[in-house]
Amino acid sequence: MSELTIENVTIDCSGDASVLAGFYARLLRREVDPEASEYFATVGRASGAVPVLMFIQVPDRTPGKNSVHLDLHTDDFAGEVGRAVALGAKRLDDHDEHGVVWTTLADPEGNLFDIAGNGPEISD
Repeated sequence: MSELTIENVTIDCSGDASVLAGFYARLLRREVDPEASEYFATVGRASGAVPVLMFIQVPDRTPGKNSVHLDLHTDDFAGEVGRAVALGAKRLDDHDEHGVVWTTLADPEGNLFDIAGNGPEISD
């Protein structure tokens, strides 16, 4: 019996795909793959990272809250949230539930993602 695996996480964008890929590459401390263009870009394919993040410029993004988003985890919660904001993310909401703290952010095109950690309380 065959098995399904996650090969890519695809993020639609209305602007330049390579610019949004650059945001996530810096956030994840990776490189944008060489074939990047304004229409299509990937992060992680050349280095063998799994899953690969794929960015595709589309004429008509689905409006509203995205129902699938990245959950990132770190041991340096406050530092990584601050770094994401410095890279261009917008801090939307902070949470502290069930022993886990996380912050919901929006990337430069408004796609949501979370950064979580087991570290100290949320700070501004």
